Amino acid sequence: MPLALIATPAPPPVPEQPDGAAAVLRAALRRGPLARTAISRETGLSPAAVSRHVADLLALGLVYEPREQPAQPRPGRPRIPLDIDTGHHLAAGVHIAIPQLTFSLTDLRGQVTAQEQAPRRADPTGVLQDIAALLPGFLRRHAGGRSVLGLGVVTGGRVDPESGVLVENSALGWRQVPLRQTLRSATRLPIHVDSHARALAQAELLFGAGQEEGAVRSTPDKSGGGRREGNLVHLFVGNVVDAAIAAGGVLLRGRDNSAGGIAHLPVPESTTPCPCGRTGCLQATVSDRAVAERAVAEGVVPRPELPLLLAAAGQGSRHALELCRARLRLLAPAVALLLDMIGPDVLVLTEAVTMYLPELLDELHQEVAAHTRQPVQQLVRPSSFGPGALAVAAGAPVLASVHRDPLALRTARSA
Repeated sequence: MPLALIATPAPPPVPEQPDGAAAVLRAALRRGPLARTAISRETGLSPAAVSRHVADLLALGLVYEPREQPAQPRPGRPRIPLDIDTGHHLAAGVHIAIPQLTFSLTDLRGQVTAQEQAPRRADPTGVLQDIAALLPGFLRRHAGGRSVLGLGVVTGGRVDPESGVLVENSALGWRQVPLRQTLRSATRLPIHVDSHARALAQAELLFGAGQEEGAVRSTPDKSGGGRREGNLVHLFVGNVVDAAIAAGGVLLRGRDNSAGGIAHLPVPESTTPCPCGRTGCLQATVSDRAVAERAVAEGVVPRPELPLLLAAAGQGSRHALELCRARLRLLAPAVALLLDMIGPDVLVLTEAVTMYLPELLDELHQEVAAHTRQPVQQLVRPSSFGPGALAVAAGAPVLASVHRDPLALRTARSA
């Protein structure tokens, strides 16, 4: 079966609030399989409107009707539930990191169906050439004939999703890189560009912590349906340290897409020099590279690679464990500051120490609690996606676009 591609010159604008079809799709995403009557109650849409939107979503292959098999026959008209169809469409993505590129495919529920890593060259031109060259083979190996709805391209730092430009990633040393424009000429797919912090925040809102009870509130929207509001902060700590903020379920971008730029928050205990010319900046102090270099300087690992330090800590090295704990202590005031300033319903942390050494999460909670009166254990939790977080991040901008404006696929198919 040949690989099907849905192509448009550029991604359509994504509405801030879901329309009726999106409300139906999101209800199936949250609680499916779900009967139409339950969708009507969930969204506030009339039964006729639900039926109309369901017909559109079925035609686009975004939902399907799993046949209900009740234990005993029910009187009246049979109820046919609705659920997300994960068998027709995929989102492709690539995450650009310091050590490597991560290619991924994710289904409409945000589940990673395939991923591969490739080395990353230093210059942006070479990296984008590699993405264009490697992507077709990756899709042939793993898409399995399913349509690919778009390509997400995510990385750290300041990214402008509208222009598709990486404005600045200080860890990579890249500035003003036209990601969408360059890749558009090399692939037939729509290109969706964003920062990995915002991409993971979108994924948490759709598939993770943002859908848990207590993290969302249902309110009516102007379409007559319902939408789920969530105030969420996502904090990413890797070679880049940045945050994303969602208020009422909508990601804040700020002036020049600078919302969540916390790389240069001061760390009182730190004297680590920062490329900006100051000392004690958060990213320069707690980034993967900074911690790994500290481990080399203290003779714990032979090379400045965080996985080596985590492996040593996992094998019981007290020195390695102390370096990991030190990173969490230095990070804690920034976590507390985000809790106090924003007051989110949940703060999600994507960070390798707590991901691979989950027993240290309680220690982070204790350190954060020393700097805030917020209920830290209730609010601060690790990524919903574990070691697959970067693969999920890569496809998340495509999935977010589909779930917010599913009927845009009709335009894409007719283009």
